[in-house]
Amino acid sequence: MTPNILLLGGTTEAASLARALAATGLRATVSLAGRVARPAPLPLPLRVGGFGGVAGLVDHLRAEGVTHVVDATHPFAAQMSANAAAACAETGVPLIALTRAEWRETGDDRWVRVPDIAGAVAALDRPAARVFLAVGRMHLAAFAARPQHDYLLRLVDAPVSPPPLPRHRVVVDRGPFGLEGDMALMRAHGTEIVVSKNAGGTGAFAKIAAARALGLPVIMIDRPAVPPRPEAHAPEEVLRWLGHGADLGV
Repeated sequence: MTPNILLLGGTTEAASLARALAATGLRATVSLAGRVARPAPLPLPLRVGGFGGVAGLVDHLRAEGVTHVVDATHPFAAQMSANAAAACAETGVPLIALTRAEWRETGDDRWVRVPDIAGAVAALDRPAARVFLAVGRMHLAAFAARPQHDYLLRLVDAPVSPPPLPRHRVVVDRGPFGLEGDMALMRAHGTEIVVSKNAGGTGAFAKIAAARALGLPVIMIDRPAVPPRPEAHAPEEVLRWLGHGADLGV
């Protein structure tokens, strides 16, 4: 059977895999959620937008004759990962996840671990501070419950409407970022606290390294749970799985 791959993307790792798949000549389509207005160009056909839950994804897999699904979404895209696992189980389409290792706290870090966005909001129940809020635009409204802070927001796209935070500064930029640049950004803003998801990988780690170097506390949001599935940690592993049906375990 000639592979017809659906790559659920939106990460640096997904972009790397897309380039590797294009180089092999395998038939593949990249699917993005559509949260970024101008996604970086990729050398594969692109579809943008949701599927309509598990049922919609099942219909898509069958209608398009998808033979393999690679989940290379963000570690916090838990709903999409759960939908992919359920849809692949229902249709019998093989699924593998291309994942990145989560960040680990060192003796030089000052982390406050919280389980979710609500936990991060609760952790900011304190006197006013200058906060680097690095959680993406989808969760900004939750932090309106802590209006006393002065927030630094770094977003891929300029917001269509002002964020619901009385005091904030928006920096529009696209990673990957570097240590020196993030240290300079935090110094310019007078950052006292960093709030971050534990996204893992290298592309967004600079802010964590910068907080470590500057001695700043980090409110670190743990990853959500996702269903067990086979995992790969590099594009080459996915290519081997596609070529030989290798069982990489759970």
